[in-house]
Amino acid sequence: MGSATTQALAATTTALGAASGVDLDVARELFAVARAVGDSSQLSGALADSAAPAEARRQVVAGVFGTAVKPTTASLLTTAVAQRWSSADDLVDGIEELAVRAAAVADPASDVEAELFSFSRTVAGNAELELALGSRLGDAAAKGALVESLLNGRASAATTLIAASLVRQPRERRVRQLLSRATRIVADQRNRAVATVVVAAPLSAGQSERLTAALSKRYGTPVSLNTIVDPTVVGGLRVQIADDVIDASVSSRLADLRQRLAG
Repeated sequence: MGSATTQALAATTTALGAASGVDLDVARELFAVARAVGDSSQLSGALADSAAPAEARRQVVAGVFGTAVKPTTASLLTTAVAQRWSSADDLVDGIEELAVRAAAVADPASDVEAELFSFSRTVAGNAELELALGSRLGDAAAKGALVESLLNGRASAATTLIAASLVRQPRERRVRQLLSRATRIVADQRNRAVATVVVAAPLSAGQSERLTAALSKRYGTPVSLNTIVDPTVVGGLRVQIADDVIDASVSSRLADLRQRLAG
């Protein structure tokens, strides 16, 4: 990610925090705009052209989307296109990230991170489903409808919107990659870190609480746990937060012992 994009993302996130009237309709419109811009190299190129005056780019937004979106959506888009992005693809990613953040803001009571993680595990455990959602040949709207049917009654409206929207605009990305990125964005929007914990057996409620408290203290921020049960770790656990990995599993210690004996 270029420095220009990093600054642009910071600006759009700040604008979202200051915006009023952010609801799921705003998030839905932002996802639709990301699809439209991503599907048109001419439009994405025009909106990401830093050589063009910011006012000209804002006029393009007004001319293309006009009154088709809510005022809050239009205001956020205006802020987005006024920024300098490292590439047209980064602009599309930025609008998509803005949509994910808006969904998180619109549904603050739901545990969107956990629901997205759970759906990601469902996809990972079903090769047929992963193929159906990830195939380049499938109809985008049908993929979104499939996700909506799978999550109906099982996940919040925000989670359903995010997951169904992302599978409609994969842009060469794997489904699990899309869901993992969305999970991190939602956690960041809510000022939390996401820890993926791999254990041999499910953690009890008390164990989860103690681990959450310990990790939150270590990293200086609230931590949300996503747990994967994998018998191959034998015992102990493996924790990953961003690029930081804490491996206290028995399998890791055995592998280390074998390596020492062999070396």
